[in-house]
Amino acid sequence: HRVSETETVVRLFAAFFVVMTGLVIGLLLNQAKNTLDAADKGVHAYAVQLILFDRAMRHYGAEETEAARTSLLAYARQAAARMRQSDPVLSSQTAESLLRDTINAVQKLVPADADHTTLKQELEKRFSAIYEMRWSLVEQAEGTVPTPLLVMVTLWLILIFASYGFRAPNNRFVVTSCVVSSLLIASAMYLILDMDVPFDGLIQVSPAPLERVVAEL
Repeated sequence: HRVSETETVVRLFAAFFVVMTGLVIGLLLNQAKNTLDAADKGVHAYAVQLILFDRAMRHYGAEETEAARTSLLAYARQAAARMRQSDPVLSSQTAESLLRDTINAVQKLVPADADHTTLKQELEKRFSAIYEMRWSLVEQAEGTVPTPLLVMVTLWLILIFASYGFRAPNNRFVVTSCVVSSLLIASAMYLILDMDVPFDGLIQVSPAPLERVVAEL
């Protein structure tokens, strides 16, 4: 197993695994980044819809929609506060209750004329869009990278490092290089897993859009 022909074959297989592993890690990084970007755009769009919904209620009548706007403000405050704590507020029962209170207050409105009837229908449509976007964000909160793929990449990396150490000399420089390379690859894998969960971890969606919603409301 130490003849030159064996070493050549091992290097060929190692080169194949290096190329495949590099491609897969690159695809995983791209997928995780797209997941984070999609969630960030979704939160910004969600914040815009909340502000527009509040403006539509003010246009209907500030006094008539005071109860609905109060519930909406309470929801926005809770969402911003819990996002700062990496807490999945979007899927919580309390958030669900506050939004339900908002639409219930809107549905209790009694239009005084045809214009207010049209405005009420617009409010209900806007709330439906907000509710749909909320659950879209809830679905994006979960990771999208399949576990079997991560296990497969880990096994490939083990084989790669084993092939590199097959004929490597036993000295401090080689050991240090191996450790540093392992840390770099581990950092890349951690980056993938962290970005794949956009509402948790070191790299996550900013709560700034919801904080601006609170300021506007």
